[in-house]
Amino acid sequence: MIVIQNLGSGSPTHHRRPWMKGVRWGVLLGLMVLIYGSHAPLIAMTKVDGRVPFSSSSCVVLIELTKLLVSLVTLLLSGDLSVLCGSLSPALTAPYAVPAILYAVNNNLVLLMQAYMDPSSFQVLSNLKIASTALLYTFCLRKRLRSAQWLALGILMGAGVCHSYSSLDLDGPGLAEDQASPRLHITAWGLVFVLVYCFISGLAAVYTERVLKGQRLPLSLQNLYLYVFGVAINGVSYVSGMESGKGFLEGYSAAVWAIVAGQAANGLLMSVVLKHGSGITRLFVISSSMLVNALLSWALLGLQLTPLFLLPITMIGLAAYLYYR
Repeated sequence: MIVIQNLGSGSPTHHRRPWMKGVRWGVLLGLMVLIYGSHAPLIAMTKVDGRVPFSSSSCVVLIELTKLLVSLVTLLLSGDLSVLCGSLSPALTAPYAVPAILYAVNNNLVLLMQAYMDPSSFQVLSNLKIASTALLYTFCLRKRLRSAQWLALGILMGAGVCHSYSSLDLDGPGLAEDQASPRLHITAWGLVFVLVYCFISGLAAVYTERVLKGQRLPLSLQNLYLYVFGVAINGVSYVSGMESGKGFLEGYSAAVWAIVAGQAANGLLMSVVLKHGSGITRLFVISSSMLVNALLSWALLGLQLTPLFLLPITMIGLAAYLYYR
């Protein structure tokens, strides 16, 4: 950002700068909400005979690789190569391996938990990551929240639970006759795993924010370090779980490439939020994406919206007002 000294309060530039900053943040957050909200509908559009035809692990590798390449190009265009040469030390680069490890653990936890609970229960209980992120945010980053902000986060978590519950088809037609339909269930191990999942999710976000803000390095260089480890760890995960005879890009379609591009863009935008904003803003982005998710599911997939859908949307608006006022 360009800083011009000795401008009086009456300068047009002085008045225009906060307004322009607000517009940029609005566009950035709006784009993130749109990408987050379109993720699940895009995955649904890729399914063939009810199954995803591509390898999810190869998709993650491509997302990390795309973010890595964009970060490298950005660094080259900015001319900060001298910073890169002067910061290649284990003390500076090693901390960026931690988020990649944490996210890799969580990705495997999601698969493991399917044996101990149904997907709907996981969808509802995963909203506890709002509470875990807020607690770790105050503890690790020493950020004190006002009572109204704690109330706002509680309402935000309640909105996520309401939205998840409203999407459950507990009384769908033919449910009683279809004995193969999965019932809501969760075991003791499932509860332990979901609590660990929410803790790791919050820890990864808070830790990444602390690393990005704690080092005086260009964001493009920090992203480069993050995604080098991301590509390496997810690449190992893909190779270890690779199915024989199945190609890396098998089953890819235009919708899958849209997922790769969207999630790569979202990861890069999220690093901007964590560097210059806060992890709490990330929670509001994810929660607000429920509106986009529902509308796209209605428009593209023909899913019906229930009157209960309006309740979580209202709660998110109230939570945002209480937190940021």
